[in-house]
Amino acid sequence: MSESTKRSPLTTAVHGGEPRSYPYDALAAPIAQTATYSFANTEELIHYFEGRIERMEYGRYGNPTVALVEKKVAALEGVEDAAAFASGMAAVTLTILSLVEHGSHVILFADCYRRTRQFVTTFLSKFGVTCTLVPPADVKALAEAIRPETRLVISEAPTNPYQTVPDLEVVAELVRARRKERQKIYSMIDSTFATPINLRPCEYGIDLVVHSATKYLAGHNDVLGGVVAGSEALVSLVRDQRHVFGANLDPHAAYLIHRGMKTLALRVAQQNASALAVAQWLEQQPQVRQVWYAGLPSHANHDVAKRLMTGFGGVVTFDLHSDLKGTSAFIDACEIPRIAPSLGGVESLIEQPALMSYFELSTAQREAIGIRDSLVRYAVGIEETDDLIRDLAGALRKVG
Repeated sequence: MSESTKRSPLTTAVHGGEPRSYPYDALAAPIAQTATYSFANTEELIHYFEGRIERMEYGRYGNPTVALVEKKVAALEGVEDAAAFASGMAAVTLTILSLVEHGSHVILFADCYRRTRQFVTTFLSKFGVTCTLVPPADVKALAEAIRPETRLVISEAPTNPYQTVPDLEVVAELVRARRKERQKIYSMIDSTFATPINLRPCEYGIDLVVHSATKYLAGHNDVLGGVVAGSEALVSLVRDQRHVFGANLDPHAAYLIHRGMKTLALRVAQQNASALAVAQWLEQQPQVRQVWYAGLPSHANHDVAKRLMTGFGGVVTFDLHSDLKGTSAFIDACEIPRIAPSLGGVESLIEQPALMSYFELSTAQREAIGIRDSLVRYAVGIEETDDLIRDLAGALRKVG
């Protein structure tokens, strides 16, 4: 084991995947704002296509600033390679497309992100790919759902919004057992909520890990991006799809994500601590019916999360003793968090999923998929913990 692999995530977030020096002796990473790359002469061009030299050719096939993001994510996840994309969904969808074909079967835990679920259940079906949804974190149902034609098992850890954490060791073992029988099957975990600071799925045998870099990796709510990380063999398949689809991460966006990752470990540590304190406080409030946070002993998956994770993330979900209107009044009374989708930035964000994500559905339709009108998702930022709790307390008083 090299010295670099022994380093703390704090150090890896700052230095991981970076060269010792940059052009012009710059300390900060440069932005290679170019669409194409020139060759000195025909001989260099021929050497490049013969594989005798490594360099960039065209922007859709690679960019030095984007490569820095990829190397840092790979270092943080402790894997061989990573590929960056224009958004988290671009990373998710192109990873799936890289591993399935006509006749394939995909297994998806039912509480995965709704757009991932939509892509698997609706889009892929047009091309002869079938799927099975299994209950959240139900690894027994997963084992029973695997078929000879199953090519991919997908989950999140933790999931949104109920913080479900499947036992990744069991998931990985189920997949590995089938591969020993020569079945081409892989596992993919969307670890956006956890970040590589709290959880590194590949350490438990998961094949690929995906992040919406828009969230914690970038950390400032100012850029879109996505990344997939894992073995060089699998990531290269996904990167080849990016070459075709053109879902490239922009160099300036890559610079912002790379800069954001420098403080990832510091930000996540603060968000872990604040979210746990907020969740513990909310559990004691009479206006709150239930709190979902994997760091709480009351959470159904707490024991699994405690075994797999070093921290539990910055998102707290809770249900009020209220209705749609009363919950909206509570959210409007909060003075610190902004009402907005997304998560992972330095600013706290709050939303009512019934309105933010499921506005078009009726109350009955929302409840049928587990979304109460009184549900609140709180994405904790890096503000002072006591200030966040005082703000919540004031808002709860105003709505009874």
